Amino acid sequence: MPAMPFTATAAHLALTNHFAASRRGQMRDLFAQNPARAQEFSLEAAGLFLDYSKNRIDSETVRLLLALARECRLEQQRDAMFAGERINTTEGRAVLHTALRAPRGQCQELDGCDINADIHAVLDRMHDFSNRIRDGIWLGCTGQPITDIVNIGIGGSDLGPKMACQALRAHGHPRLTPHFVSNADGHDLGALLPRLNSATTLFVIASKTFTTAETMMNAQTARAWFLQQHPHLDELKKHFVAVSTNAEAVQSFGIAPENMFPFWDWVGGRYSLWSAIGLPLMLAIGFEGFTQLLAGAHALDQHFREAPLERNMPALLALVGIWNRNYFNDASLSISPYHQDLKYFPAYLQQLEMESNGKQVTCDGMPLEAATCPIIWGDVGTNGQHAYFQLLHQGTDIIPVDFIAALKPSHGLPGHHTALLANCFAQSEALMLGKNAEEARRELQAESKSAQAIEALLPHKIFHGNRPSNTILMDELSPANLGALVALYEHKTFVQGVIWGVNSFDQWGVEFGKVLARQIHAELAGASASKQHDSSTNGLIARARAAYSS
Repeated sequence: MPAMPFTATAAHLALTNHFAASRRGQMRDLFAQNPARAQEFSLEAAGLFLDYSKNRIDSETVRLLLALARECRLEQQRDAMFAGERINTTEGRAVLHTALRAPRGQCQELDGCDINADIHAVLDRMHDFSNRIRDGIWLGCTGQPITDIVNIGIGGSDLGPKMACQALRAHGHPRLTPHFVSNADGHDLGALLPRLNSATTLFVIASKTFTTAETMMNAQTARAWFLQQHPHLDELKKHFVAVSTNAEAVQSFGIAPENMFPFWDWVGGRYSLWSAIGLPLMLAIGFEGFTQLLAGAHALDQHFREAPLERNMPALLALVGIWNRNYFNDASLSISPYHQDLKYFPAYLQQLEMESNGKQVTCDGMPLEAATCPIIWGDVGTNGQHAYFQLLHQGTDIIPVDFIAALKPSHGLPGHHTALLANCFAQSEALMLGKNAEEARRELQAESKSAQAIEALLPHKIFHGNRPSNTILMDELSPANLGALVALYEHKTFVQGVIWGVNSFDQWGVEFGKVLARQIHAELAGASASKQHDSSTNGLIARARAAYSS
């Protein structure tokens, strides 16, 4: 990572001066001055099209942002990641989720060993297992084929496969219904279990260590529920499989060793969809569909690795985000997929970006001198338009938006998709153009409003516009295109982490909360509670204990 903060670079000084000179420029004027603007600030790669022209940028902005990336040694850091260097410095680990989607036979060395064969050996086992489930060869304890797949995990072991199964539901097996349980809140699992037939349900327990507190609590509850109906321990093996590396704990739970699918410590949780964590997705869409997902991600990997930064989609998407975050001080980013099947994509990106780059110190442990990851949030269009888009258009905060859409639907309902795309394109145009006082006045006059009414309504009808957005398009929401889309945001996150000088691959803040939770859990469940906490926490514990005993 860079030895000095990006705020100390020559490129940052040039960008600061450029920002001061150009900050009041209007995008509508830039479009009027340059008819080729959309073509200049757009590109295609791996089945995706990115239009970033509706940002407060010009060619000089992009030139300076690219200079910043190079001064922060982005290309060298990218090459180090792909080479398997231990860029996760606080944990001493390589970062090789890209190796998980590399084709069979493509060498990837880690500590002098080629890991490609190990990766594809696990994929082959997943392939065989998924075929047996999907073809009805694997039978439950009463001789019936599996109908429901319940994934029990949390974080990356839940959000990735859950997002992808929903996104690719049009490609799902007609007999199999995937379910996802992550919350330690018993209302989650408690609402699901009564709807399941234990004799036709398969549980996938996803925990690398097989000790994750929330996951193992839910797993033990599911195990007890199953054994109440099928008391023979041997029958567990037909209904529980594990994605883990802890063979001893998995076997102790009652899962057969051959039904444990491993992955590796160089696979971070939020980057693990491509590993055995993706088993529920393979069960849903089949090995061929999963292979297409990997191929789409790999195509984007190759683009990120080989394309010059001037035409590099993840780099440009990330750098525009740096411009918005660190120069315009935009504190959040809204993700707006105009596709119902991408409804979990904003939540997936919340973990990917905020857990990766929500840091307060650099890789060297020095306090950061600039803001890092914006708050990521959003919902599917057109739902968001009727919920929070008012704030996006006329609120006091400027909030950039990423619009995502497929040009062709996976349904056959006439008229719906045209209306959906019309809304998507109109929202980005409206955010950029706005509506000035003269335009608003003409509209009100055309409605035959009185002069008094016009003056009263005019301030409410003005939209300042100049609100930035990106638009990402794909032909259809296919496995390959979803793979490329996820890889795009993975690499965008990496690029921004390099610029900010943070380690995008650890999450110590999450670990701290877990330690305190274990302590408080013991006090809530024990015979007595200590007074070792602050007065607020002590009071909350006491109130909860009183509620239990009443």
